[in-house]
Amino acid sequence: MNNFGFEKLLAVLAVAFACVCMWGCSDTEFRWNDVRSGAKVVGFVDDSLVMVGDYRCWTEITDGVGANYKDIDGCGQERLCVYNYRVQEDGPRWCDSLSDRNSTGIFGMEVHSTRPSGQMTDSVIWGGHIDNSIRLWKIGELPHEIRLNKKMEGCSVDFTVQSVKQWFDGTFIAKSDRSLSAGDDNCQYAVLDTVSKLIIYKRLDEKLEWIKKCDDVRAWGQNAYCLFFNKEERSSSLFRNDTLIHKLENDFSWTAGAKLSFQGYMLLLERDVCQIVGTGIECFASASSEGAFFKNKLENTYIDY
Repeated sequence: MNNFGFEKLLAVLAVAFACVCMWGCSDTEFRWNDVRSGAKVVGFVDDSLVMVGDYRCWTEITDGVGANYKDIDGCGQERLCVYNYRVQEDGPRWCDSLSDRNSTGIFGMEVHSTRPSGQMTDSVIWGGHIDNSIRLWKIGELPHEIRLNKKMEGCSVDFTVQSVKQWFDGTFIAKSDRSLSAGDDNCQYAVLDTVSKLIIYKRLDEKLEWIKKCDDVRAWGQNAYCLFFNKEERSSSLFRNDTLIHKLENDFSWTAGAKLSFQGYMLLLERDVCQIVGTGIECFASASSEGAFFKNKLENTYIDY
């Protein structure tokens, strides 16, 4: 080997040695999983269509020497899909996903997400810690954020919003799981106006005192509707303006911890999907707590996506 070749070899070795010692000369590979994860029901559009959310996980591997080797993972790309839960079809009617790799949890789609979220109307879901903003995602549109002004009226201690449902005059009622029965100077509910971008925390007045007992509440027109679950009887009751209009006995094997909620125009009684027919409740389907798996009770058929 001549002097030039030897010097060239020494230069290459010197660069390689410096690379290992100082930076590790690492390569990074990022890839999304081929299969999406965590499918679960996030809302019901009507008596045949359901909104299902899921997400995609990713892995990032950095090849290097010693401490420079990294293997990290996470999830993102939240997706919202619409399926038919009464009749088996080939796949979703519609889907759209977020591109952000770190967005998982905004709309509560991750299994272990602690961020509040839920269904707001028949075609809109909400997400985020509502204080000075709320994020909305409507079927067929991109998610967007509304900045809010906050006001306290007759109370001084607010709560973490866990439910947002339609209320009077185009507004929404916001509450937590326990806020309606809160005492002292604690706020019991809030009225959200997305047009004026204002959320007002309040205590119940005499006209609304009766909704303290409700597991969930919403308005249709000028009437307030309330769902109440009796743990001892394990029965579900529907009230309109504090008048009982229908009661379902425990013919559905409800657990003592059953949760009742309004889902757009539909009612979800634990996992039973129901609707108001006249002055009564009719349950016609059921949904799994995880995944996109349903049962059409009227035809005794199963739907699985």
